[in-house]
Amino acid sequence: MHRLFAELEPSLTVTEQNLADRVRYILRSNIFDVAELERLRREAVPSSDENATAEDAAPQMVEQPANVDAAVNTPVVVDSNDDGTVAQELELEHMRSILEEAIVETRSTPLENRPRLPRIGLSKRNRAVVRALNPMLVTYLEASRDLCETDSILFGAALAVCRIIGAKVSTAGRATGHSSAIPAWRRRIQERIAKARALIGRLICFRSSNNRPRIVRTVRMAFAGTNVSLSQPDITQKLTERIDDLKQRIAA
Repeated sequence: MHRLFAELEPSLTVTEQNLADRVRYILRSNIFDVAELERLRREAVPSSDENATAEDAAPQMVEQPANVDAAVNTPVVVDSNDDGTVAQELELEHMRSILEEAIVETRSTPLENRPRLPRIGLSKRNRAVVRALNPMLVTYLEASRDLCETDSILFGAALAVCRIIGAKVSTAGRATGHSSAIPAWRRRIQERIAKARALIGRLICFRSSNNRPRIVRTVRMAFAGTNVSLSQPDITQKLTERIDDLKQRIAA
Protein backbone atom coordinates (compact mmCIF):
# COMPACT_ATOMS: atom_id res chain seq x y z
CA MET A 1 0.00 0.00 0.00
CA HIS A 2 2.85 2.39 0.81
CA ARG A 3 4.55 1.64 -2.54
CA LEU A 4 1.31 2.31 -4.42
CA PHE A 5 0.77 5.58 -2.54
CA ALA A 6 4.32 6.70 -3.36
CA GLU A 7 3.70 6.00 -7.05
CA LEU A 8 0.38 7.91 -7.09
CA GLU A 9 1.54 10.85 -4.94
CA PRO A 10 5.31 11.20 -5.37
CA SER A 11 5.25 14.77 -4.05
CA LEU A 12 4.01 13.69 -0.60
CA THR A 13 6.31 12.09 1.97
CA VAL A 14 4.39 9.73 4.27
CA THR A 15 5.81 6.91 6.38
CA GLU A 16 4.31 3.43 6.33
CA GLN A 17 3.20 3.76 9.96
CA ASN A 18 1.50 7.11 9.32
CA LEU A 19 -0.26 5.74 6.26
CA ALA A 20 -1.43 2.66 8.17
CA ASP A 21 -2.73 4.88 10.99
CA ARG A 22 -4.74 6.94 8.52
CA VAL A 23 -6.27 3.81 6.99
CA ARG A 24 -7.27 2.50 10.41
CA TYR A 25 -8.80 5.88 11.30
CA ILE A 26 -10.90 5.86 8.12
CA LEU A 27 -12.10 2.30 8.78
CA ARG A 28 -12.93 3.04 12.40
CA SER A 29 -14.73 6.32 11.70
CA ASN A 30 -17.00 4.78 9.02
CA ILE A 31 -16.46 7.81 6.79
CA PHE A 32 -17.08 5.65 3.70
CA ASP A 33 -19.29 2.60 3.39
CA VAL A 34 -18.04 -0.68 1.96
CA ALA A 35 -19.21 0.07 -1.60
CA GLU A 36 -17.52 3.47 -1.59
CA LEU A 37 -14.28 2.00 -0.26
CA GLU A 38 -14.33 -0.63 -2.98
CA ARG A 39 -14.93 2.02 -5.66
CA LEU A 40 -12.03 4.11 -4.39
CA ARG A 41 -9.81 1.04 -4.31
CA ARG A 42 -10.62 0.21 -7.94
CA GLU A 43 -9.88 3.78 -8.98
CA ALA A 44 -6.55 3.77 -7.14
CA VAL A 45 -5.35 0.45 -8.58
CA PRO A 46 -3.60 0.92 -11.99
CA SER A 47 -5.42 -0.38 -15.04
CA SER A 48 -2.71 -2.98 -15.68
CA ASP A 49 -3.53 -4.60 -12.39
CA GLU A 50 -7.31 -4.46 -12.78
CA ASN A 51 -7.42 -7.24 -15.36
CA ALA A 52 -5.27 -9.47 -13.22
CA THR A 53 -7.39 -8.90 -10.13
CA ALA A 54 -10.85 -8.68 -11.70
CA GLU A 55 -11.77 -12.18 -10.61
CA ASP A 56 -10.63 -11.52 -7.05
CA ALA A 57 -12.43 -8.19 -6.71
CA ALA A 58 -15.98 -9.59 -6.50
CA PRO A 59 -15.31 -12.08 -3.70
CA GLN A 60 -13.59 -9.36 -1.69
CA MET A 61 -16.68 -7.15 -1.91
CA VAL A 62 -18.78 -9.92 -0.41
CA GLU A 63 -16.32 -11.14 2.20
CA GLN A 64 -15.25 -7.79 3.59
CA PRO A 65 -18.49 -7.03 5.50
CA ALA A 66 -18.37 -10.48 7.04
CA ASN A 67 -14.81 -9.89 8.20
CA VAL A 68 -15.71 -6.52 9.67
CA ASP A 69 -18.73 -7.95 11.53
CA ALA A 70 -16.63 -10.83 12.81
CA ALA A 71 -13.94 -8.46 14.08
CA VAL A 72 -16.50 -6.34 15.93
CA ASN A 73 -18.45 -9.24 17.48
CA THR A 74 -15.51 -11.44 18.49
CA PRO A 75 -13.31 -10.84 21.57
CA VAL A 76 -9.90 -9.25 21.17
CA VAL A 77 -7.34 -11.94 20.37
CA VAL A 78 -3.95 -11.04 18.91
CA ASP A 79 -2.87 -13.44 16.18
CA SER A 80 0.59 -12.64 14.81
CA ASN A 81 0.10 -15.10 11.94
CA ASP A 82 -2.94 -13.26 10.57
CA ASP A 83 -0.96 -10.17 9.56
CA GLY A 84 -2.55 -7.80 7.06
CA THR A 85 -6.19 -8.88 7.37
CA VAL A 86 -9.03 -6.43 7.91
CA ALA A 87 -10.05 -8.20 11.12
CA GLN A 88 -6.62 -7.72 12.65
CA GLU A 89 -6.48 -4.08 11.59
CA LEU A 90 -9.80 -3.42 13.31
CA GLU A 91 -8.65 -5.42 16.31
CA LEU A 92 -5.46 -3.41 16.69
CA GLU A 93 -7.38 -0.17 16.20
CA HIS A 94 -9.77 -1.22 18.97
CA MET A 95 -6.80 -1.86 21.25
CA ARG A 96 -5.30 1.49 20.27
CA SER A 97 -8.51 3.32 21.19
CA ILE A 98 -8.61 1.55 24.58
CA LEU A 99 -4.98 2.52 25.19
CA GLU A 100 -5.61 6.15 24.29
CA GLU A 101 -8.70 6.31 26.51
CA ALA A 102 -6.82 4.75 29.46
CA ILE A 103 -3.89 7.18 29.13
CA VAL A 104 -6.19 10.21 28.94
CA GLU A 105 -8.13 8.95 31.95
CA THR A 106 -4.94 8.35 33.96
CA ARG A 107 -3.59 11.82 33.20
CA SER A 108 -6.72 13.44 34.62
CA THR A 109 -6.87 11.22 37.72
CA PRO A 110 -4.94 12.12 40.91
CA LEU A 111 -2.35 9.60 42.00
CA GLU A 112 -4.22 8.67 45.20
CA ASN A 113 -7.42 7.96 43.25
CA ARG A 114 -5.93 5.60 40.69
CA PRO A 115 -7.50 2.13 40.66
CA ARG A 116 -5.69 -0.90 42.01
CA LEU A 117 -4.46 -3.14 39.20
CA PRO A 118 -4.65 -6.90 39.67
CA ARG A 119 -1.87 -9.37 39.07
CA ILE A 120 -2.00 -10.75 35.53
CA GLY A 121 -1.03 -14.30 34.67
CA LEU A 122 1.71 -14.90 32.09
CA SER A 123 -0.52 -16.63 29.58
CA LYS A 124 0.12 -16.63 25.83
CA ARG A 125 -2.86 -14.36 25.19
CA ASN A 126 -1.81 -11.82 27.82
CA ARG A 127 1.73 -11.69 26.50
CA ALA A 128 0.41 -11.27 22.96
CA VAL A 129 -1.68 -8.29 24.07
CA VAL A 130 1.36 -6.69 25.73
CA ARG A 131 3.47 -7.26 22.61
CA ALA A 132 0.79 -5.60 20.49
CA LEU A 133 0.58 -2.53 22.75
CA ASN A 134 4.33 -1.98 23.11
CA PRO A 135 4.82 -0.40 19.64
CA MET A 136 1.85 1.89 20.25
CA LEU A 137 3.55 3.37 23.33
CA VAL A 138 6.49 4.73 21.35
CA THR A 139 4.60 7.82 20.17
CA TYR A 140 3.39 8.65 23.68
CA LEU A 141 6.77 8.09 25.33
CA GLU A 142 8.62 10.19 22.77
CA ALA A 143 6.23 13.09 23.42
CA SER A 144 6.51 12.75 27.21
CA ARG A 145 7.81 15.92 28.88
CA ASP A 146 8.64 14.66 32.37
CA LEU A 147 8.61 11.62 34.63
CA CYS A 148 5.08 12.30 35.87
CA GLU A 149 3.73 12.12 32.34
CA THR A 150 5.77 8.99 31.64
CA ASP A 151 4.32 7.42 34.77
CA SER A 152 0.79 8.24 33.57
CA ILE A 153 1.53 6.68 30.18
CA LEU A 154 2.87 3.44 31.65
CA PHE A 155 0.06 3.16 34.19
CA GLY A 156 -2.48 3.86 31.45
CA ALA A 157 -0.91 1.10 29.34
CA ALA A 158 -1.21 -1.35 32.24
CA LEU A 159 -4.82 -0.31 32.74
CA ALA A 160 -5.50 -0.82 29.02
CA VAL A 161 -4.07 -4.35 29.18
CA CYS A 162 -6.40 -5.18 32.08
CA ARG A 163 -9.41 -3.87 30.17
CA ILE A 164 -8.50 -5.70 26.96
CA ILE A 165 -8.06 -9.09 28.63
CA GLY A 166 -11.10 -8.55 30.87
CA ALA A 167 -9.27 -8.46 34.20
CA LYS A 168 -11.25 -7.02 37.12
CA VAL A 169 -10.00 -3.58 38.13
CA SER A 170 -10.92 -2.02 41.46
CA THR A 171 -12.55 1.39 41.01
CA ALA A 172 -12.43 2.34 44.69
CA GLY A 173 -9.00 3.94 44.40
CA ARG A 174 -5.96 3.49 46.59
CA ALA A 175 -6.98 5.76 49.48
CA THR A 176 -10.05 3.75 50.49
CA GLY A 177 -9.51 4.13 54.21
CA HIS A 178 -7.17 5.21 56.95
CA SER A 179 -5.63 1.75 57.33
CA SER A 180 -4.54 1.62 53.69
CA ALA A 181 -2.41 4.75 54.23
CA ILE A 182 -0.36 3.04 56.99
CA PRO A 183 2.74 1.19 55.73
CA ALA A 184 2.71 -2.58 56.13
CA TRP A 185 5.79 -2.62 58.38
CA ARG A 186 4.16 -0.15 60.79
CA ARG A 187 0.97 -2.20 60.91
CA ARG A 188 3.00 -5.31 61.82
CA ILE A 189 4.74 -3.46 64.65
CA GLN A 190 1.40 -2.17 65.94
CA GLU A 191 -0.03 -5.69 65.91
CA ARG A 192 2.96 -7.05 67.85
CA ILE A 193 2.64 -4.27 70.44
CA ALA A 194 -1.07 -5.02 70.86
CA LYS A 195 -0.36 -8.73 71.37
CA ALA A 196 2.41 -7.95 73.90
CA ARG A 197 0.09 -5.67 75.89
CA ALA A 198 -2.61 -8.34 75.91
CA LEU A 199 -0.08 -10.89 77.17
CA ILE A 200 1.06 -8.51 79.91
CA GLY A 201 -2.53 -8.17 81.06
CA ARG A 202 -2.94 -11.97 81.27
CA LEU A 203 0.33 -12.36 83.19
CA ILE A 204 -0.71 -9.69 85.69
CA CYS A 205 -4.07 -11.42 86.16
CA PHE A 206 -2.35 -14.75 86.84
CA ARG A 207 0.04 -13.07 89.28
CA SER A 208 -3.03 -11.73 91.10
CA SER A 209 -4.25 -15.34 91.62
CA ASN A 210 -6.65 -15.34 88.67
CA ASN A 211 -6.57 -19.02 87.67
CA ARG A 212 -9.24 -19.11 84.98
CA PRO A 213 -8.51 -21.70 82.27
CA ARG A 214 -8.00 -19.08 79.56
CA ILE A 215 -5.53 -17.17 81.72
CA VAL A 216 -3.62 -20.34 82.62
CA ARG A 217 -3.38 -21.40 78.96
CA THR A 218 -1.95 -18.01 77.98
CA VAL A 219 0.64 -18.10 80.78
CA ARG A 220 1.76 -21.61 79.80
CA MET A 221 2.16 -20.49 76.19
CA ALA A 222 4.20 -17.50 77.36
CA PHE A 223 6.67 -19.81 79.16
CA ALA A 224 6.65 -22.53 76.49
CA GLY A 225 10.13 -23.80 75.68
CA THR A 226 11.52 -22.81 79.07
CA ASN A 227 12.04 -24.71 82.30
CA VAL A 228 9.57 -22.54 84.18
CA SER A 229 6.68 -24.37 85.82
CA LEU A 230 3.54 -22.61 87.00
CA SER A 231 3.67 -24.53 90.30
CA GLN A 232 7.25 -23.65 91.26
CA PRO A 233 7.78 -21.42 94.34
CA ASP A 234 9.34 -18.46 92.51
CA ILE A 235 6.68 -18.26 89.79
CA THR A 236 5.76 -14.73 90.94
CA GLN A 237 9.31 -13.56 90.32
CA LYS A 238 9.35 -15.25 86.90
CA LEU A 239 6.08 -13.55 86.01
CA THR A 240 7.46 -10.16 87.04
CA GLU A 241 10.62 -10.68 84.95
CA ARG A 242 8.53 -11.70 81.95
CA ILE A 243 6.26 -8.66 82.32
CA ASP A 244 9.25 -6.29 82.59
CA ASP A 245 10.82 -7.87 79.49
CA LEU A 246 7.65 -7.34 77.48
CA LYS A 247 7.38 -3.72 78.65
CA GLN A 248 10.95 -3.06 77.56
CA ARG A 249 10.23 -4.50 74.13
CA ILE A 250 7.20 -2.27 73.76
CA ALA A 251 9.19 0.81 74.81
CA ALA A 252 11.93 -0.01 72.30
